[in-house]
Amino acid sequence: MKLVRRSRPAPARSLVPALVTALVVLSGCSASGAGSGKGSAGPGLDDPAKKEIAMRLVSSAENATLDWRAQYAYIQDIGDGRGYTAGIIGFCSGTGDMLRVVERYAAARPGNPLERFLPALRAVEGSDAHDGLGRPFTDAWAKAAADAAFRSAQDAERDHSYFDPAVRQAKDDGLGALGQFIYYDAYVMHGAADSKGTVGFRTMRREALAAAEPPSRGGDETTYLNAFLDARVTAIRKEPSHSDTSRIETAQRVFVREGRFQLETPLRWKVYGDSYRIDGP
Repeated sequence: MKLVRRSRPAPARSLVPALVTALVVLSGCSASGAGSGKGSAGPGLDDPAKKEIAMRLVSSAENATLDWRAQYAYIQDIGDGRGYTAGIIGFCSGTGDMLRVVERYAAARPGNPLERFLPALRAVEGSDAHDGLGRPFTDAWAKAAADAAFRSAQDAERDHSYFDPAVRQAKDDGLGALGQFIYYDAYVMHGAADSKGTVGFRTMRREALAAAEPPSRGGDETTYLNAFLDARVTAIRKEPSHSDTSRIETAQRVFVREGRFQLETPLRWKVYGDSYRIDGP
């Protein structure tokens, strides 16, 4: 089970400018107009074009860039008590998902340079320790990003533990691509379940259901998504390592207010004060 991991605050990485403004053209996406808010129909987040948008949205908050594919090599201890944070969605050495990535890579590419660190990764799970890892491990992680098998291992762990369960639950709740993304982003940032001092996705959803009916039960999509975002803002403020809710208030809440239930482009948002946009064809 993934412990809660916080996203990086306003860019702390020397490779990322302090202020990022991105313009992206996605030829696979069409701006078809706002949904009804009653439980919108259309391509889900697992549609390739929609998934690409989701990856860029998450990367804007996690990595201060829309270029999510450049993040396979990223690894750093960001001082949040979860050891190393790395890769395309911030897998952590202290939460177990980084270990699962390396296990997947070892299964696909036996004898790869990261495989020897498996015992150390198992030993540090649940802590922020670097014992047995350090510079040799971070160097090996960064170099492994050149291997398609390693990139595939990251993709597979992202999908298995975060993307697929989030999208599946959102579809069951009758949500369109935007709601599916909102669930996915919550999975990435908070994990599925609560842990000590943290609030996970399942608790947020339970609190949202207590406040509003989802479209699958005849509820209004706008009302329900705002209830979920309210629950998430409350969760963020309960966690000692969190304070900034711009990931919600100047990004996801904006999309809900604009009625972009299918993540119709153009999308414009801010995270941690940085401005982004994705333009459609």
